[in-house]
Parts: sequence; C-alpha cells; structure tokens
Amino acid sequence: MGRLALLVGLFAVPAFLLWAGHHWRHRSAPVRGAFWGGLIAHTLAALIATAAGLYRPAEWEASDHSRGFFGLWSMLVFFLVGATIGAIVNTRRNAPGRVSGVMLAALLIGLADDAAAQARVRARDLGIAPGVFQPGSLNAITDVAGVRVGHATIVEGDSVRTGITAILPHSGNLYRERVPAALHVGNGFGKLLGATQLQELGEIETPILLTCTLCVWKAADAMIEWMLGLPQMENVRSINPVVGETNDGALNAIRSRPIAPSHVIDALTTAAVGRVPEGSVGAGTGTSAFGWKGGIGTSSRKVPPSLGDWTVGVLVQSNHGGVLQMMGAPVGRELGRYSFRTDTTRDQGDGSIIMVVATDAPLSDRNLGRLAARAMMGLARTGSSASNGSGDYVIAFSTALAVRRAFDARRLATSELANEEMSGLFQATVEATEEAIYNSLTMATAVTSRGRTVEALPLDRVREILLKYGVAVPKR
Repeated sequence: MGRLALLVGLFAVPAFLLWAGHHWRHRSAPVRGAFWGGLIAHTLAALIATAAGLYRPAEWEASDHSRGFFGLWSMLVFFLVGATIGAIVNTRRNAPGRVSGVMLAALLIGLADDAAAQARVRARDLGIAPGVFQPGSLNAITDVAGVRVGHATIVEGDSVRTGITAILPHSGNLYRERVPAALHVGNGFGKLLGATQLQELGEIETPILLTCTLCVWKAADAMIEWMLGLPQMENVRSINPVVGETNDGALNAIRSRPIAPSHVIDALTTAAVGRVPEGSVGAGTGTSAFGWKGGIGTSSRKVPPSLGDWTVGVLVQSNHGGVLQMMGAPVGRELGRYSFRTDTTRDQGDGSIIMVVATDAPLSDRNLGRLAARAMMGLARTGSSASNGSGDYVIAFSTALAVRRAFDARRLATSELANEEMSGLFQATVEATEEAIYNSLTMATAVTSRGRTVEALPLDRVREILLKYGVAVPKR
C-alpha cells in the first residue's frame, strides 16, 4: 500500500491537476504561473526521485515518514516553491509559461544533483564488490530459497528508536520442521537467548529475532505466544526461542523497553522473500557502527556449479566499532573517525554485531559451526577487532530438505556434504559477510534522538577515498 500511495501522490495528482488546468484559462497570469510552476516542479521532482531511487517507500511503511530527501513533505515543498517562482515569473503577461519551466528545471536539477550525492546506495554502487564469487539476483539472504525477512521499526517521540527483525528459514512450522543450525561466538559480551540448546542440539525450532538488548525477553515472550497459537501446537510445553541483540541505547530510550507483542507479530507475519530493506530499519533503527549510523545489511554469494552450485546469504545487525576499511581503503582513518584514535580515547571498538548465515547446502550442524566461524573473517576484513565489550555472534543454518529434522523423529536419515566440499562455502560466507556489513553502513540514514544525531556515512567522501586508494567507483 505504501508504494501504491507513493505512485498516486507522485503521478496521479499532477495528472489530475494537468486536466484541471485546462479549465483555468480565465485566471490571471500569476495564478496560471503558480499552477504551471507548481505542476512542473512537482513532476520533475517525481521523475528525478524515481530515476535516482531517492525515495524509500519501504522505510516510510516502517513508520518513520521523515526519512529520505524525497519524502512526501519534500514533494509538497517542491510544489510550493515552483508555484511561487511561477507566479513571480508569469506576473508579466509577455513572459511565457515555459520560461518558469526552464528556470524550475535548472533549479531542480541542481537540487537533485546535490541530493543524489548523498543518496543512500548499496556498496556495489560504490564499486565495493568483495571477493571472487558473484552475488545472487537480490544480493541478499533471501537469495537462499525459502528464507524470509520481516521488520518492525519503532520510532516514537524524540527518544524511541528501535525495532524487530525476523528471519524465517522456511515457510512452515519451524517447531515441527526444524533446521540444523550452529552458533559461533567471536566475543561473548551479549545476551543471545536460546544459545545453550542451540549448541547442544544443533538445531533451531523458532524464527530468529533481532532486537535491542533490554527487549530480548519481551520479544521472546511474544514469539512464544505466537508460536503456541499455531496449528498443531496444542500439546507443546517447551520452546527454545532464538533472540539476538545489540545495545542501541545511545539513540534509543532502551530502559523503556518499547517492544510490544504487536511489533514482534508484525515482523513475523510480514516476513517475505524478495528485496530486504536495509539500513535504519527494524532492529537496525537505533544502532551505530564504526562511529557512523549502522543497521541492517545483507548480501549473498553463489558458489560456482563446479563447487556445488550452492547459495550462501548473510544478514547483519551492525552496532560495533573498530577502524573501518573498505576493500583495503582506510576509510575510517581518512574520515578521522575510528577506534583508538588517541592514547586517551574512550572509543575502543566496543559494541556488538549479530550475523545470520543461511545456505541451501545440506550441512550438518557440525559443518554449519565451521561455516559460522568464517563469518568472523568477513567481519575482520571491515576493520573490527571484536573488542572486549563487543558481542559478536554468528548463527548459521541450512534450509536443505535433505537435512530437515521432524520434531518427533526417532531416526534421522540425512544426506549431507562431506568436509571436502566446504571450502567454496567458506569463501562465500567470508565475502557475503563483508559486503553485508558495508551495506548496513551505506544504506543507513542519519537518526536523531534526544537532540543527538548519529550521522550516516558520507558517501561523497567515501567515493573520494575509494578513488584515492584505487578502488574502482562507477559513474553515478
């Protein structure tokens, strides 16, 4: 509905105004100028926003309609500015209406060029393409068939900036059709719920939720209630919810624990295949990384047919520190924002990151543990050192039918890949993790809370730094 409303607002309304304009010929020159000026400004802004991808309907649907340069208010401003200029220019009767159109076009192109310089794009649009394997069609965790992702973004007043992100390995009942899984702990300063049973049994029986630190238990409780209400769950007396977290307290009134059951259910029930909204959405709404706005990021890799033709997808919730580098370019140092910048700095790279790895390769929980460990290598490539105060966790699972586990099975007859078949999957995991973290930064928008703003990574400066260090940057 958000996308439909956007299209109506951007194109249907000007079309109606265009039709109505034919009936206003008796109006004065200033009125005609205001009408045509406003229409031209509105339409040009709509076309530029559409072509440049500067509007983010998925983020507007996530309850923060102020995000993005071309929000609905911005479109209204363009209309009013155009109307004013058109009225002034057309006050002289010998000034044709198209004069105001030319002036407005020049004005809007200049404004749009400035806006495009800061438009949020994915890492690949900056020329950042780690590794040697190709991404899937979506370059997202949802390239792994059946995996769904849902967000609930919570923005309330001037202090609540948090949310829920849900990852569902398949469309069925996960309690009854469990998937093999593993957990790798890079640094265990965190509150990952469900960890011990996950490690002991090597499987997950619920969706994976990501949220804020003090919201873990409320999120888990809401998910359990939701699962108990599913069909064929009447006799269930034990559920192991898997809920990861990072601490977004710098931007979020975390002590208010603002997560409600409706938020959790919304994330679970709206989870979908396809494109995954990234940046300051869901569990990434209030997070920061490397001193800039962090959030949700995702990427994928296709393992070549000669190595199995498998897919690996990664989704991250970035809220960690370190010395940011992109494809070897020292972005953090060049921008003057990085951990250990001085001998007395308090920034020692603390924070947390949750990394979720999905694959369609039929892996045992043991080999999924080996796969999860490789995600830490992708994290290290971005400049993190997994500091003392960082909670760095990786959850990996396989969606392959050959390794599914029925909840009441007495015997498991599975067909899994041998150890010798793992190397390509390891490489894919490292590459996808690295790029997912970059995407969490490049797609994140600035967020303000209680008078404090965490700025988005300045992509115009990033382009300059990448060029300086020989990382190819495509023309915008």
